[in-house]
Amino acid sequence: MDVDAAVFDVFGTLTDWRSGVTDTLADIGGRAGLEADWPTIADAWRRRYRPVLARLLSGELPWRPLDDLHRLMLDEALAEHGLDGLGGAERDALVRAWHRLRPWPDAAPGLELLHTTRVVTATLSNGGVGLLARLTKQAGLRFDCILSAELATSYKPDCRVYRMAAELLEVEPRRLLMVACHPDDLEAAAAAGLRTAYIPRPLEWGPDSERVGPPAGVDLVADDVPALARALGASG
Repeated sequence: MDVDAAVFDVFGTLTDWRSGVTDTLADIGGRAGLEADWPTIADAWRRRYRPVLARLLSGELPWRPLDDLHRLMLDEALAEHGLDGLGGAERDALVRAWHRLRPWPDAAPGLELLHTTRVVTATLSNGGVGLLARLTKQAGLRFDCILSAELATSYKPDCRVYRMAAELLEVEPRRLLMVACHPDDLEAAAAAGLRTAYIPRPLEWGPDSERVGPPAGVDLVADDVPALARALGASG
């Protein structure tokens, strides 16, 4: 595939949010003397993500940083499951779990391989610039640039986010590749004129989750990040 740049979704595509968030919930909840099915709480927290973003993009909620939205979603998830015993400082610490997620094993070596090509790489996530800078640094994920939806004062799947990435990277949308494991992200990117690549992450929602396939019309399907790098011209 002949493209000039590739931008990557981060939560789920490059990092295993579920295990990291579950471990932090279990640690902080356990120290507070609480018992719960922590993977279920992590899932309940994450499942509020798209509905809350939809409310924001519709204008029902004003724009605010993702950390603030994560706190809103966390408060709702804890209340739903009767876990009101966590204080403000503990909840803030839980929100920061999203700043230090573990990468999938193929993510770092794949990005290093991609760095050997002429393709410019960047994040394109709903996480803030600061969050993404800290997350990619501690996870060892090498990028040429950190881009965030907050630079467009919006969130994916708003088409303005994808077009903003093309403008800032100074490439035509058709020469920019959006990489994600989420079909709705890729569908929105394609609607904005970008090329798209799908990487499956069958364990994103745990071992018992239903497998998600690529969206119709996707330009490229790669088994992992190294395979994507080779499809974009890397050797090895």
